[in-house]
Amino acid sequence: MTPQTLAAAFAVGLVVAIAVFLLVTSYNAVMALRQRIDKAWSNIDVVLKQRYDQLPALVSAVRGLMAFEQNVLTDVARARANYSPTEPIPDQGVHAEEMSRAVRSLFAVVEAYPQVRSDANVLALQKEIERLESMIADRRELYNDQVYRYNARITTLPTLLIAPLFGWRERPFFAAQAEETARPATDL
Repeated sequence: MTPQTLAAAFAVGLVVAIAVFLLVTSYNAVMALRQRIDKAWSNIDVVLKQRYDQLPALVSAVRGLMAFEQNVLTDVARARANYSPTEPIPDQGVHAEEMSRAVRSLFAVVEAYPQVRSDANVLALQKEIERLESMIADRRELYNDQVYRYNARITTLPTLLIAPLFGWRERPFFAAQAEETARPATDL
């Protein structure tokens, strides 16, 4: 073997080793990010389930005290019934937002009834659901951060070159519905 052949073989081997190294590290990084996204959504799902379980208790506690606002209670029950953890994540997000809107509406109505607002059971349940709503918001933010990292990773070099081979596609962010981002009307 001539020194030139040996040098060429070494160069080819070095290029192949670098390519394999980049492939393996990119693959491992993307797989870790996918796991983080799945974990982040599972953490959201845990809190959604807790809220889902608390809503019947809140509705029961307010039902007898609010005889005139049955449509609000019906909306909460309907939103709760629409949620399913087996749906695709975007659909779960839509139903979770629907449930959040129904809960906010219920809380707004509760504020109009002093006897309901002062009931200890209702207050405790309201605080628990507000705590869960805050946790959901925090976990959605973490989920979106993980989705951002994943999407950025698969759309930049060198991972961009191998993403189609593994079928990696951008994941959707958890986004608020259009009516929730619109500026509220004012009567000023």
